Amino acid sequence: MNALLVSTGVVALAEMGDKTQLLAFLLAARFQKPLPIVLGITLATIVNHALAGLVGVWITHILSPDMLRWILGGSFIAMAIWMLIPDKLEEDEVSFSSRLGIFGLTCVTFFLAEMGDKTQIATVAMAARFDTPVLVVIGTTLGMLIANVPAVFLGEKFAQRFSPKVIHSISAGIFAVMGLLTLFKADEFFSSLMQ
Repeated sequence: MNALLVSTGVVALAEMGDKTQLLAFLLAARFQKPLPIVLGITLATIVNHALAGLVGVWITHILSPDMLRWILGGSFIAMAIWMLIPDKLEEDEVSFSSRLGIFGLTCVTFFLAEMGDKTQIATVAMAARFDTPVLVVIGTTLGMLIANVPAVFLGEKFAQRFSPKVIHSISAGIFAVMGLLTLFKADEFFSSLMQ
């Protein structure tokens, strides 16, 4: 359950102000049809994060536990730093095509926008970190939906209520703590105290 809660919270925070959230705003403003956009975001996220989860599991099988610990700890700390860099949606990253329909367009653009994005890399790292990659993928998908569904329905009003800088700082702090706990095996220490 810890994997589900952590991955949901971290990705929901990481997604605030992210380029995929900006894409959700853009699609909602352009088409004003929230249901196919939300369904497209959901499908694209499930597929993208499931692939990322598989990569995370694969990594655990090819690396030694000590090497994995150092790579994951460093990755979480790198994610903390990356969270402090604001995202922008480049105009050329989004092209609207009527052939795909709103659902298809949303699926394709969201899937491509997530490639190499913070939340995809976080999914790989958390799937490698936790023993329950399915819960991680469910959690990261829920986190994406928590951040993006309101963006689709509420658009700019939602964006104005939350300071992306504050949200990114909180998210960066969570990633930094996860990195330090991983590097120094502090989670094992706390687990032994709880038993």
